[in-house]
Amino acid sequence: MHLAYSSISTAIQHQQQENSLNERQLRYLAYLVTCQKFRREIAAIQKYLPGWAPEFR
Repeated sequence: MHLAYSSISTAIQHQQQENSLNERQLRYLAYLVTCQKFRREIAAIQKYLPGWAPEFR
């Protein structure tokens, strides 16, 4: 019984890690798309604050 539980537990943990990785990738891609969409506004802000970039969360 312990072996079966360990196997299932490991599979679930692996799936959760994959989901977390996928979520991070999606968040980063969304960040890039948003920066591209607002590139003119970002450029206007950077005139007054050189090197400024939107925060990635």
